[in-house]
Parts: sequence; C-alpha cells; structure tokens
Amino acid sequence: MEKLRLDVWSDIACPWCYIGKRRLESALAAFPERENVDVVWHAFELDPSAPRERDATESHAARIAKKYGKSLSEAEKMIQRVTDVAADDGLQFRFDIARSGNTFDAHRLVRLGAEHGLQGALKERLLAAYFSHGESVGNTEVLQRIGVEAGLDSKEVSELLASDRFAAEVRADEAAAQKIGISGVPFFVMGGKFGVSGAQPAELLLSALNEAWAQQEEEPAAHTEGAVCGPEGC
Repeated sequence: MEKLRLDVWSDIACPWCYIGKRRLESALAAFPERENVDVVWHAFELDPSAPRERDATESHAARIAKKYGKSLSEAEKMIQRVTDVAADDGLQFRFDIARSGNTFDAHRLVRLGAEHGLQGALKERLLAAYFSHGESVGNTEVLQRIGVEAGLDSKEVSELLASDRFAAEVRADEAAAQKIGISGVPFFVMGGKFGVSGAQPAELLLSALNEAWAQQEEEPAAHTEGAVCGPEGC
C-alpha cells in the first residue's frame, strides 16, 4: 500500500511547534492508516542569528518584554497564556528556567537521527529539553548527551558536532520552506499538497489526514492557517 508522506517544518525553540507535535500525535493515533504515514521533520530557524547560548541571567520574560516592547507584566501574561495552552495538551512548559540560543546544531542532530530511524525521538527529546527541563539546546555537551540518550552512537554524535555535517541539508530545508511560502511554524504538508499552518486542533489535523489519504492522486489544495511562530514572534 502506498505511504502518505507528512512533512513538518518546525523549530526547537518554538512553543507552538511542541504543541503542534502533540496535536499531530493525537491526530495520528486516531487515523486508521497511521502505519502507512511517514512523518519527516524539516528544519526552520526562527532566529538564525541567535548566539549559541544567550545570557542565562536574563529571564525569558525579560527577553520577551524587550523583544516586543512590552512591560514585564505583559510579557509574563503572554508566557502564561501559551503555558496554559500547552498544559491542556499534556505539556509542562518551564519558561522560568528556559535557556534560549541557536538551534542550528540541534537541527543537524535531528538530521543524524533520521539516518538511524530516530528522527522523531530526537525531536521530542530536544523540545522537552528546552521547554520542560531548562537545558540549552545550543550547548554541545547537552546535544551530545541527548543524542546518546535517544539511541545514537556517541562517537558519531561527537563527530557530527565537531564538523559541519548536515549543514547543507538544514539550509536546504529552510530554502524549501521559503520557496513554498512558509513564514511561520509549525507547518504541515500532507501528501505533498495539503498544507496546514500552525498548531491546529487534533480534530482538524485528523480531517486533513483523511482528506490527504483519500485524494493522494488529486491536485494540490489550499492550506489552512492557525497559530504559528515566525521570525517576528509567536
């Protein structure tokens, strides 16, 4: 039976991407043809210019306030809203201990995971590390440990992080996103034609899956939009 390819563009440091991942998992659990769906994760950096690790003494709320020209109180309310949404999907967001930074190497690690059938496992561990455990996913030692914990060979992870392996592939993912007009993530492409933008409810994602499965041989359809993170924010 022909497989349905599901391409997902997302970043590690993107709250709606983690929420969208959970909702996608719920949709797939209810999808009758789950075993015939291949999920492929693609890189998208919300802030390619970010330093490897930002100043740990500056709180996430303070950084958000500065970025959007908000008061600290307003930023804290913004953070609480997304934290509450995440909790409804079974996720514990700990922005009080979050350590932001560059995600390029984390995306390269996910690429290595794909070669070993561990792409989804790497994506999950990286998202959890950032949003729930206060770990810096730009830190080489953190990435080394996460890679090994997910099942990758320690030596291969070390060699990856010491080189530029998969750098071209990460850039190709980002170029492909730009080519098809993706400006915010998460973004789901089902069967190469059904586009769903944002962390849509699981019910909508399931409906899109059913439609994509039923119409694999038909022409591309317009995409549905929802909550996303983009270069200008979430």
